[in-house]
Amino acid sequence: MENKETKNPHKGGRPSKIDPAVYRYSISLTAEENTRFLTLFEVSGMHVMAHFITACVFQKGIKTVKIDKATMDYYMRLTSFYSQFRAVGVNYNQVVKILYQKFSEKKASAYLYKLEKQTAEFAVLSKKIIQLTEEFEEKHLKKKS
Repeated sequence: MENKETKNPHKGGRPSKIDPAVYRYSISLTAEENTRFLTLFEVSGMHVMAHFITACVFQKGIKTVKIDKATMDYYMRLTSFYSQFRAVGVNYNQVVKILYQKFSEKKASAYLYKLEKQTAEFAVLSKKIIQLTEEFEEKHLKKKS
């Protein structure tokens, strides 16, 4: 009977680790050191402080994540502008098609001439936007070597 009790095949809980971490160490920090440590921990993006401390002790790579709100805002606005740019292209095709369907050749070509002028201005504007984007990427997004 005793043999059955010691070999309980239906043991609850999760399986035991092969190499459990049982050694614990304690350190004391001043208020300034603690503030600096917590700042480094937050910048690292790690969720578990023990993993962060282990990485620091064994000099493993500690990744830092810096989120620049201005860059994200610029990217979001550029994305929305691109979708508007595509919508204008679709509308342009539809307008040209309707001009030739609904109006006479002479009237359609007059309207098309006006549309062509506006398109040229739009192209100049889009080139300027591309130039500004490249400038922004060079100044703010490229990694410094």
